[in-house]
Amino acid sequence: MILPREGHLLRIFIGESDRYEGMPLYEWIVRKAREHGLAGATVLRGLEGFGAHSRLHTAKVLRLSADLPIVVEIVDTIQKIEAFLPVIDGAVREGMATLERVDIRFYRSGPETK
Repeated sequence: MILPREGHLLRIFIGESDRYEGMPLYEWIVRKAREHGLAGATVLRGLEGFGAHSRLHTAKVLRLSADLPIVVEIVDTIQKIEAFLPVIDGAVREGMATLERVDIRFYRSGPETK
């Protein structure tokens, strides 16, 4: 797959305990992104954060949270991301999605391994 130099980054902020269709929401989003042919997705687990409820979620031992922040990042063309947003819109019950322009410098894969 070849991506143009100008792409877009979809960033989805959710909680680690969020679920959809019987699986973690972040996992569901990544699988749907792959099914829809997006260039790639990365899931990042946060150490600490808060959202719309202003409830602090942290990985500190004394205040161990079972719902750490999760960020799913997807980079592709604006057309593919705009087509993907309605797919995930109903699945994200709490959270936030942002979209920004990115300058894609390279997108490559190594040789296939058997």
